[in-house]
Amino acid sequence: MSLDLLAVLTAFGLIFLAELPDKTMFASLAMGTRMRPLYVWFGTSTAFAVHVAIAVGAGSLIGLLPDWSVRLVSAVLFGLGAFLLLRGGGDDEEDGNAGGAGTVTGFLPVWTTAFTAVFISEWGDLTQITTANLAATNGALPTAIGAAAALMSVSALALLVGRFIARRVPLRTVQRIGGVCMLGLAVWSLIEVFAG
Repeated sequence: MSLDLLAVLTAFGLIFLAELPDKTMFASLAMGTRMRPLYVWFGTSTAFAVHVAIAVGAGSLIGLLPDWSVRLVSAVLFGLGAFLLLRGGGDDEEDGNAGGAGTVTGFLPVWTTAFTAVFISEWGDLTQITTANLAATNGALPTAIGAAAALMSVSALALLVGRFIARRVPLRTVQRIGGVCMLGLAVWSLIEVFAG
Protein backbone atom coordinates (compact mmCIF):
# COMPACT_ATOMS: atom_id res chain seq x y z
CA MET A 1 0.00 0.00 0.00
CA SER A 2 1.45 3.37 -1.02
CA LEU A 3 0.98 6.58 0.88
CA ASP A 4 -0.26 9.58 -1.11
CA LEU A 5 2.11 12.37 -0.04
CA LEU A 6 0.00 15.05 -1.72
CA ALA A 7 -3.04 13.96 0.34
CA VAL A 8 -0.93 14.09 3.52
CA LEU A 9 0.32 17.60 2.68
CA THR A 10 -3.17 18.77 1.73
CA ALA A 11 -4.61 17.57 5.02
CA PHE A 12 -1.69 19.08 6.96
CA GLY A 13 -2.00 22.48 5.27
CA LEU A 14 -5.77 22.79 5.57
CA ILE A 15 -5.97 21.58 9.16
CA PHE A 16 -2.94 23.64 10.30
CA LEU A 17 -4.47 26.85 8.92
CA ALA A 18 -7.92 26.04 10.33
CA GLU A 19 -6.53 25.30 13.81
CA LEU A 20 -4.30 28.39 14.14
CA PRO A 21 -7.07 30.81 15.17
CA ASP A 22 -8.97 28.11 17.06
CA LYS A 23 -9.82 28.30 20.76
CA THR A 24 -7.94 25.07 21.53
CA MET A 25 -4.71 26.73 20.42
CA PHE A 26 -5.30 29.49 22.97
CA ALA A 27 -6.23 26.92 25.60
CA SER A 28 -2.93 25.11 24.94
CA LEU A 29 -1.07 28.38 25.26
CA ALA A 30 -2.77 29.16 28.59
CA MET A 31 -2.19 25.65 29.99
CA GLY A 32 1.45 25.74 28.90
CA THR A 33 2.13 28.81 31.02
CA ARG A 34 0.88 27.11 34.19
CA MET A 35 1.75 23.45 33.63
CA ARG A 36 4.72 21.55 32.27
CA PRO A 37 4.49 22.15 28.49
CA LEU A 38 5.65 18.69 27.41
CA TYR A 39 2.98 17.05 29.57
CA VAL A 40 0.36 19.44 28.16
CA TRP A 41 1.52 18.57 24.64
CA PHE A 42 1.14 14.83 25.33
CA GLY A 43 -2.39 15.46 26.63
CA THR A 44 -3.46 17.68 23.74
CA SER A 45 -1.80 15.41 21.17
CA THR A 46 -3.58 12.35 22.55
CA ALA A 47 -6.92 14.16 22.39
CA PHE A 48 -6.20 15.31 18.84
CA ALA A 49 -5.22 11.77 17.79
CA VAL A 50 -8.49 10.42 19.21
CA HIS A 51 -10.47 13.11 17.39
CA VAL A 52 -8.66 12.43 14.12
CA ALA A 53 -9.48 8.72 14.47
CA ILE A 54 -13.11 9.54 15.19
CA ALA A 55 -13.33 12.00 12.30
CA VAL A 56 -11.70 9.59 9.85
CA GLY A 57 -13.59 6.54 11.08
CA ALA A 58 -17.02 7.98 11.67
CA GLY A 59 -17.09 11.50 10.25
CA SER A 60 -20.69 11.23 9.18
CA LEU A 61 -21.83 10.65 12.78
CA ILE A 62 -20.43 13.97 14.07
CA GLY A 63 -23.49 15.81 12.85
CA LEU A 64 -25.70 13.68 15.13
CA LEU A 65 -24.17 15.05 18.35
CA PRO A 66 -26.25 17.78 19.98
CA ASP A 67 -24.14 20.86 19.26
CA TRP A 68 -25.47 22.90 22.19
CA SER A 69 -24.54 20.27 24.78
CA VAL A 70 -20.96 19.95 23.47
CA ARG A 71 -20.51 23.73 23.59
CA LEU A 72 -22.02 23.92 27.09
CA VAL A 73 -19.60 21.32 28.46
CA SER A 74 -16.77 23.16 26.71
CA ALA A 75 -17.85 26.43 28.37
CA VAL A 76 -17.89 24.78 31.81
CA LEU A 77 -14.39 23.34 31.30
CA PHE A 78 -13.00 26.67 30.12
CA GLY A 79 -14.71 28.36 33.09
CA LEU A 80 -13.08 25.86 35.44
CA GLY A 81 -9.70 26.54 33.82
CA ALA A 82 -10.22 30.30 34.26
CA PHE A 83 -11.13 29.81 37.92
CA LEU A 84 -8.05 27.70 38.60
CA LEU A 85 -5.71 30.14 36.86
CA LEU A 86 -7.18 33.25 38.46
CA ARG A 87 -7.44 31.67 41.92
CA GLY A 88 -3.81 30.49 41.80
CA GLY A 89 -2.47 33.98 41.12
CA GLY A 90 -1.74 34.84 44.76
CA ASP A 91 0.41 31.82 45.58
CA ASP A 92 3.32 32.51 43.25
CA GLU A 93 5.81 33.92 45.71
CA GLU A 94 5.50 30.93 48.04
CA ASP A 95 5.64 28.44 45.15
CA GLY A 96 8.62 30.19 43.58
CA ASN A 97 10.59 29.91 46.83
CA ALA A 98 9.88 26.22 47.00
CA GLY A 99 11.45 25.73 43.59
CA GLY A 100 8.20 24.85 41.81
CA ALA A 101 7.79 28.27 40.15
CA GLY A 102 4.01 27.90 40.43
CA THR A 103 3.89 25.03 37.96
CA VAL A 104 1.32 22.27 38.28
CA THR A 105 3.34 19.06 38.43
CA GLY A 106 2.70 15.41 37.82
CA PHE A 107 2.30 13.84 34.42
CA LEU A 108 -1.14 12.30 34.96
CA PRO A 109 -2.92 15.41 36.36
CA VAL A 110 -1.50 17.65 33.62
CA TRP A 111 -2.14 15.09 30.88
CA THR A 112 -5.71 14.55 32.09
CA THR A 113 -6.45 18.28 32.22
CA ALA A 114 -5.02 18.93 28.75
CA PHE A 115 -6.65 15.85 27.23
CA THR A 116 -10.08 16.65 28.69
CA ALA A 117 -10.03 20.31 27.70
CA VAL A 118 -9.14 19.56 24.09
CA PHE A 119 -11.22 16.39 23.80
CA ILE A 120 -14.42 18.15 24.87
CA SER A 121 -13.87 21.37 22.97
CA GLU A 122 -12.96 19.75 19.63
CA TRP A 123 -16.31 17.99 19.12
CA GLY A 124 -17.93 19.28 15.96
CA ASP A 125 -15.02 21.68 15.41
CA LEU A 126 -14.16 22.90 11.91
CA THR A 127 -10.97 20.84 11.90
CA GLN A 128 -12.85 17.66 12.81
CA ILE A 129 -15.42 18.21 10.09
CA THR A 130 -12.69 19.09 7.57
CA THR A 131 -10.79 15.94 8.52
CA ALA A 132 -13.91 13.82 7.97
CA ASN A 133 -14.49 15.41 4.56
CA LEU A 134 -10.86 14.98 3.51
CA ALA A 135 -10.88 11.34 4.59
CA ALA A 136 -13.88 10.69 2.35
CA THR A 137 -12.18 12.19 -0.71
CA ASN A 138 -8.42 11.72 -0.17
CA GLY A 139 -8.25 8.47 1.79
CA ALA A 140 -8.26 7.69 5.49
CA LEU A 141 -4.56 7.05 6.19
CA PRO A 142 -3.01 10.09 4.46
CA THR A 143 -5.71 12.35 5.93
CA ALA A 144 -5.18 10.93 9.42
CA ILE A 145 -1.41 11.42 9.22
CA GLY A 146 -1.65 14.97 7.84
CA ALA A 147 -4.42 16.09 10.20
CA ALA A 148 -2.80 14.65 13.32
CA ALA A 149 0.59 16.17 12.43
CA ALA A 150 -1.03 19.57 11.84
CA LEU A 151 -2.98 19.58 15.12
CA MET A 152 0.03 18.44 17.14
CA SER A 153 2.20 21.08 15.44
CA VAL A 154 -0.20 23.89 16.31
CA SER A 155 -0.31 22.69 19.92
CA ALA A 156 3.50 22.59 20.06
CA LEU A 157 3.68 26.09 18.56
CA ALA A 158 1.23 27.42 21.16
CA LEU A 159 3.20 25.79 23.98
CA LEU A 160 6.49 27.23 22.73
CA VAL A 161 4.95 30.71 22.57
CA GLY A 162 3.53 30.18 26.07
CA ARG A 163 6.93 29.14 27.41
CA PHE A 164 8.60 32.15 25.75
CA ILE A 165 6.07 34.48 27.37
CA ALA A 166 6.41 32.79 30.76
CA ARG A 167 10.17 33.39 30.78
CA ARG A 168 9.80 37.10 30.12
CA VAL A 169 6.66 38.03 32.03
CA PRO A 170 6.03 37.45 35.76
CA LEU A 171 4.08 34.23 36.35
CA ARG A 172 1.31 36.05 38.25
CA THR A 173 0.69 38.27 35.20
CA VAL A 174 0.76 35.29 32.84
CA GLN A 175 -1.71 33.43 35.07
CA ARG A 176 -4.10 36.36 35.13
CA ILE A 177 -3.90 36.84 31.37
CA GLY A 178 -4.37 33.09 30.86
CA GLY A 179 -7.32 33.10 33.26
CA VAL A 180 -8.94 36.01 31.43
CA CYS A 181 -8.38 34.21 28.09
CA MET A 182 -9.97 31.04 29.49
CA LEU A 183 -12.88 33.09 30.84
CA GLY A 184 -13.26 34.66 27.40
CA LEU A 185 -13.31 31.20 25.82
CA ALA A 186 -15.96 30.11 28.32
CA VAL A 187 -18.12 33.13 27.45
CA TRP A 188 -17.51 32.53 23.74
CA SER A 189 -18.65 28.91 24.09
CA LEU A 190 -21.76 30.01 26.00
CA ILE A 191 -22.59 32.55 23.29
CA GLU A 192 -22.27 29.74 20.73
CA VAL A 193 -24.72 27.65 22.78
CA PHE A 194 -27.38 30.35 22.72
CA ALA A 195 -26.62 31.70 19.24
CA GLY A 196 -26.91 28.23 17.72
